[in-house]
Amino acid sequence: MADPSTYRPKPGDIPVDPGVYRFRDKDGRVIYVGKAKSLRSRLSSYFQDITALHPRTRTMVLTGASVEWTVVRNEVEALQLEYSWIKEFDPRFNVKYRDDKSYPYLAVTMGEEFPRAQVMRGAKRKGTRYFGPYAHAWAIRETLDQLLRVFPVRTCSGGVFKRAGQVGRPCLLGYIEKCSAPCVGNVSAEEHREIAEEFCDFMDGNTGRFVKRLEQQMKQASAELDYETAARRRDDIVALRKSLEHSAVVLGDKTDTDVFGVADDDLEAAVQVFHVRGGRVRGQRGWVVDKEAEGDLALAEVIERLLQQVYGEESGQGVPREVLVPVLPADVDSMAEWLTERRGAQVSLRVPQRGDKKTLMETVTRNATQSLARHKVARAGDLTARSQALQELQEYLDLPQAPLRIECYDVSHVQGTNVVASMVVFEDGLPRKSEYRKFGVRGTRTESGELRLDDTAAMDEVLTRRFRRYLAERENAGDVELDDLDDDAPTSGPIDETTGKPRRFAYPPQLVVVDGGKPQVSAATRALRELGIDDIPVVGLAKRLEEVWVDGDDFPVILPRTSEGLYLLQRVRDEAHRFAISFHRQRRSKSMTVSALDGIPGLGEVKRKALLKHFGSVKKVRAATAEEIREVDGIGPSLAEAIRTHLGQDDAAPAVNLTTGEVLE
Repeated sequence: MADPSTYRPKPGDIPVDPGVYRFRDKDGRVIYVGKAKSLRSRLSSYFQDITALHPRTRTMVLTGASVEWTVVRNEVEALQLEYSWIKEFDPRFNVKYRDDKSYPYLAVTMGEEFPRAQVMRGAKRKGTRYFGPYAHAWAIRETLDQLLRVFPVRTCSGGVFKRAGQVGRPCLLGYIEKCSAPCVGNVSAEEHREIAEEFCDFMDGNTGRFVKRLEQQMKQASAELDYETAARRRDDIVALRKSLEHSAVVLGDKTDTDVFGVADDDLEAAVQVFHVRGGRVRGQRGWVVDKEAEGDLALAEVIERLLQQVYGEESGQGVPREVLVPVLPADVDSMAEWLTERRGAQVSLRVPQRGDKKTLMETVTRNATQSLARHKVARAGDLTARSQALQELQEYLDLPQAPLRIECYDVSHVQGTNVVASMVVFEDGLPRKSEYRKFGVRGTRTESGELRLDDTAAMDEVLTRRFRRYLAERENAGDVELDDLDDDAPTSGPIDETTGKPRRFAYPPQLVVVDGGKPQVSAATRALRELGIDDIPVVGLAKRLEEVWVDGDDFPVILPRTSEGLYLLQRVRDEAHRFAISFHRQRRSKSMTVSALDGIPGLGEVKRKALLKHFGSVKKVRAATAEEIREVDGIGPSLAEAIRTHLGQDDAAPAVNLTTGEVLE
């Protein structure tokens, strides 16, 4: 660990203005992001008396090797910049709110020409309206089934929608009037969008006008003796009211608010939020946070970090008119102003004192208390198991330290064809999917010129490519010849000078695991030794008896069948195998597709993709003139004529998938 005095800035060099600061470790990674009203006062507090700091904060300062800051005009800008940096760099010492489960949303893809209503999980996408979250996906489908009677918006996938348009017949939902069938032109794109917008208005809580409109239509149809239409409108009203029964009325009509409840102890805090729209609870969500991640974190700071995360990606109606919290953030005025900017209208941030809102917050807080209790039970077992697994691996494999970062490699192919490999990364016993990588294996030439594509040759190539990139980015070796492992050209240093982010391969693992036995381990070790790397241990996990092979040993290490260390190695190996298999299937499917554009001299993969992107299909390319083809970047007069000649001679040769026989045009 570094001595803080070696990188402590002079107090006179630090401005007294508000701003955001970043601590970096010796490798240049951002490990902590914070904001301050006065940068000088806040940064000086980290270096005064290090023994007086909270243990976690002290560890952060000792891990750091440099600190930098950016001055902003006010606290609101500091809030926004701090959120952006935390999202960009994912610092290990910042508070991270983890969802206590994966929540499904009812999403409407308003960014598409024909919006679609569907169940969605994960990160929110631009141009899509979200409603919820819901406790269960079946609750969304039940609600959607009721509402499609009144708002027949499209729910089918892109493939089903396209096929219906090609054959000129809608799907079953179109026939039973639960879809307006824009695929076959029953309604225009504008009419279908209007239906989708009304659906979104209803889900936003504007329910009264739709019920009143249907009641008027029912009465009018009845007065005109059109009893069939009146009966349909009656059933529509029943469907709307039934869907409203799923969301309890908790506040007065037209009330839009988010109510946060917190239950905490010395180490952790559980947070629950009820999303109330139109006076009804439209969604519920929960998080858990480690309070020790930023030292003795006060509840007001927990609330501030939470609001940043919840509303950092929201805008417009995604931010309610009112936010109710148990404790106001330290700088409540700046936070309220920031929320107002996100919404584009005034947002009230306050603590309820009495009445229905106070009662609702007590209910939310009880949910948070129960969530914290459940989390404690689950977390105790998880943390113990992961810590034990890392300690056992250090002990059984005689490692110098616990393998906090493990990289595992696997090779996948079918009889030497479409050879690919995968790299998966586990940090602190958990998968780090943003660090996963795929490799297309090229093979190596023997002295006789024969191309080798067996497992050991592939493992040698993959390890060589990965760690040559590590050496180049770690040791400023910009002149090292690199394979095109990714699209980033190598430049000097572990930190990208353009983005400020760590380079992809700048950090070594504490343990390399390969899928296989002694031959694979030998190949991996040989690749590292040839690069001059001798401080990274390599082991192999053989599938048959789950033996752990260590380089240089004639016999494998046998871990107990109940060992947490063995379970971790198996998880890492299985994840690498899954990732390699999925990549191999993609490659194999692509290689088994024959296109009418194949075999044209001068038309490579890049130009072929550009051509298809420009025209949309081979059929449209065939119908284009040479002058129109020349409009595509990179295609000149001679190549355009060659494409026209080739397609003219091959009119009966559409693109076909050789596995399924499906015509791909």
